[in-house]
Amino acid sequence: MYEDKTLTCKDCGNEFVFTAGEQEFYAEKGFVNEPQRCKACRDARKNAVRGERQMFTATCASCGGEAKVPFQPRDDRPVYCSECFAKMKEENA
Repeated sequence: MYEDKTLTCKDCGNEFVFTAGEQEFYAEKGFVNEPQRCKACRDARKNAVRGERQMFTATCASCGGEAKVPFQPRDDRPVYCSECFAKMKEENA
C-alpha cells in the first residue's frame, strides 16, 4: 500500500527517504503531514531545544559493568546497564 518516498529536508536541503514503514506508522498515529526534516536535522533540532544531556557513570548492580545513565545515581537504588535493564524488562513482560 505504501511506497518509499524521497523527500528534501527543509533545513539542510539533502534528500532523505520516507520509508513505507514510517508512512504506515504516521498513518497509525493520525499524522497527516510528511516529515520536513531528515533524521540528522530532527535530532539536532531536538538537542538544541533541550540541550545536551548530562550522563553519569555508575556500576551495574547485576553484571558489575559500567552503566551510563541520564540521572544522578543514589546509593539506596540499584542501577543497571542497558543490557541488564533490557533483560530484566523482558523477563517481567
